[in-house]
Amino acid sequence: MSVFLDLPAERILFQTAHFFVIEDGFPVAPGHLLIISSRLCTDWFALSPAEQVALPAVIDRAKAWIEEHHAPDGFNIGMNCGEAAGQTIMHFHCHLIPRYHGDTPSPRGGVRGVIPGKQSY
Repeated sequence: MSVFLDLPAERILFQTAHFFVIEDGFPVAPGHLLIISSRLCTDWFALSPAEQVALPAVIDRAKAWIEEHHAPDGFNIGMNCGEAAGQTIMHFHCHLIPRYHGDTPSPRGGVRGVIPGKQSY
């Protein structure tokens, strides 16, 4: 079972044929959203081809929602695939994290920061 499948309906901002979108319960920035597969599957690589093709449109719609409610200066899009990559809930979810000027002293390297010693290059 997945904790994402037990969420109350009022947590869901919107849904599509393959995904639903919620605000992250532990946001790293104001407006941090999760795009979650409606079907229980572990990660990006377990999504069907139809789900993989549909994801970019959902990311765009989630971005528009964030921009309606916040004023970000940039975005990070992230998927953790597997325990070694930091995945703790084994149900596909994509993080859409709005970024703001000054939210970190040096954002250079972006997602490379998952391994702090490799962020700066």
